[in-house]
Amino acid sequence: MVKSIISKTKLKERAGKKTNPELAATILAIAKNPAWVKYGKIISSPTRKHPSVNLSNIDKKASAADTILVPGKVLSQGNLTKKVRICSFSISKSAKNKLKETKSEWVPIIKEIKENPRAEGIKIIQ
Repeated sequence: MVKSIISKTKLKERAGKKTNPELAATILAIAKNPAWVKYGKIISSPTRKHPSVNLSNIDKKASAADTILVPGKVLSQGNLTKKVRICSFSISKSAKNKLKETKSEWVPIIKEIKENPRAEGIKIIQ
């Protein structure tokens, strides 16, 4: 799952190099929250390495009522058959519409950090 933990100092350093203010704020929020630091290395990696994940992959790997963390973008290929909560940096418009069909929810990662400070029930899909 998560390969190694990165130091809080290194996270803050990486946040300073980001040009996307939302991404930088997310990385700083991770650095301030000890439970989320284990996801920091993946989220603070270069954006070209952030994965794009289709709804079909999420449907295969997730169970009903899971909270799924996608450290990139959610795309609309495939269908979702169960109700899940998806946290990612972005989502395509058509994927967001498909989520409404199953009453699933999408939230930005920074909002999930604030709502779930203990990082409970998070399943990462890359």
